[in-house]
Amino acid sequence: MSKVTILGISAFYHDSAVCIVIDGEIVAAAQEERFSRKKHDPSFPKAAINYCLEEAEVEPDELDAVIFYDNPILSFDRIIKTLVLAGHKGIKPWCKGAPGWLNAKLFIKKLIYKYLQAPVKVLFDEHHFSHAASAFYPSPFEEAAILTLDGVGEWTTTALGYGNKKGIKLTHEIVFPHSLGLLYSSFTQFCGFKVNSGEYKLMGLAPYGNPVYVDTIKSHLVMIKKDGSFHLDMKYFGYMDSLSMTTKAFEDLFGGPARKPESRITQREMDIAASIQKVTEEIILTLCRTLKGKTNMNNLVLAGGVALNCVANGKILKEKIFDDLWIQPASGDAGGALGAALHATYEYFGVKRYINESGRDSQKGSYLGPRFRNEEIETFLENHRYPYKKVADIERAEIVAKSLAKGLIVGYMVGRMEFGPRALGARSILADARNPRTQSVMNLKIKYRESFRPFAPSVLLDKTLDYFELDCSSPYMLLVSPVQKDKRKKCEEVKGEDLLIKVNQVRSNVPAITHVDYSARVQTVDGIDKQDYFEVIKAFYKLTGCGVIVNTSFNVRGEPIVCSPEDAYRCFMRTDMDILVMENFMLYKGDQPGFKELKDWRDEYELD
Repeated sequence: MSKVTILGISAFYHDSAVCIVIDGEIVAAAQEERFSRKKHDPSFPKAAINYCLEEAEVEPDELDAVIFYDNPILSFDRIIKTLVLAGHKGIKPWCKGAPGWLNAKLFIKKLIYKYLQAPVKVLFDEHHFSHAASAFYPSPFEEAAILTLDGVGEWTTTALGYGNKKGIKLTHEIVFPHSLGLLYSSFTQFCGFKVNSGEYKLMGLAPYGNPVYVDTIKSHLVMIKKDGSFHLDMKYFGYMDSLSMTTKAFEDLFGGPARKPESRITQREMDIAASIQKVTEEIILTLCRTLKGKTNMNNLVLAGGVALNCVANGKILKEKIFDDLWIQPASGDAGGALGAALHATYEYFGVKRYINESGRDSQKGSYLGPRFRNEEIETFLENHRYPYKKVADIERAEIVAKSLAKGLIVGYMVGRMEFGPRALGARSILADARNPRTQSVMNLKIKYRESFRPFAPSVLLDKTLDYFELDCSSPYMLLVSPVQKDKRKKCEEVKGEDLLIKVNQVRSNVPAITHVDYSARVQTVDGIDKQDYFEVIKAFYKLTGCGVIVNTSFNVRGEPIVCSPEDAYRCFMRTDMDILVMENFMLYKGDQPGFKELKDWRDEYELD
């Protein structure tokens, strides 16, 4: 019997992506931005399609189906009905969005036929079913409660349901315009960050503030019911009939106009961030309790853009509403390509669901993108005459560990690229978490980003409890946990709005990854999915007695995570990184020739 091969596609909103699944096995997945170098690229994902087909060694005419993660007709229905309700006020957003719909979104089937040049079967999923499938099917659970939360997909903004041997059933939903994702994004924009990419900045800012606006939000903006469902007062929100997420009434409620991007962050923004984060957590936790009561299941799976709120995820775990929790690493729209492909595999074609017998998930560590062979990298280096040293695997781990212990910063590109927004040790920048200067140096000289933003730790799985109040694995960096009390250092209270002073306080034995509230966004590493990265941290532990290092994504602000050797070298030379590792090749900054470009590289990217 031939294998069922499905190509899943998400596109035309943000973070276009492709995934290929063969008989339930996730063979390859990647976002288009990694190839196009346009952050959050929403375009038709030609390069990602090419990669997935090549990785799977599949020709287009061998595909059993191509499935799109969304139902464009239902989405268009929402847009038209919203336009009618908005009246003349809706003309501006319509004029901005209409060309994309009329040129592409309503003709997706034709686009797929034209690009693949093959008579493939084309299917359409529904947005939140794609999210639900991306969360349930790769999880290690035979059955689980399902919660999906995002801005909007077709009409749905929140969906509750469950998955079992019979498939997925979504039983309850909240519909547009009442959206937790859009509520959070409204505050993101009001605080001066970009919608659909700056939400994690708002989350990172929250611990610096006090939640003084919680009652204001709950009494004016959002009515939260006992079951966690909610209703927004739309007079405060502009996303239905304008190009702004908020209205003048919203501004009046919070004491004046929105913060301008790149301007100084004030105590108001810190307090607003803390307040909306607390309200978001309340809604999510209440929904989880409702879902537990309705399904009586022991496990929970999460997806949708809001599921990337790792602080809220940590609260779900802490509250012990469910025995176990699994979150899709590519929870946003990119993961919809994966979910759609799995949904078609299991529920359209009837393939028997694959569950990893070891109790692990089937996401393969989310290392699903391209890998570049040593031969390819050596050719790149030789053609450009870039000086390098070739090392064996065991030497590589020891050299990187020693370099980190000396305070050097290392760009690390080894193995298959990660699928999803997190760098997990394949396209990462590494540093010593014990060094109190690491956070400020990396923010200002490596990442070119806001000084208040914390860095995440990678920790050896068996050392997790030594450093963090976390008694489970967190391989995808989607859980925030407190640093253990015996590792903390007492800090003096800092008054005023100078974030830099607060950032530079030494709060623990691993200050570079300890946030202002003594928390950290943890990645646990066990060596099964990523042996080379495990060896680096293990070598660092043997050398220093510390089982934690800093791991941040290999990119600069406004740029997608690097994919190729060319991307990695360019990022390395534009920043103050000291060493670049590409598979078995090591490059030292001092050995490299001068690096010149025709124009300032910052002009290429929208620095949000």
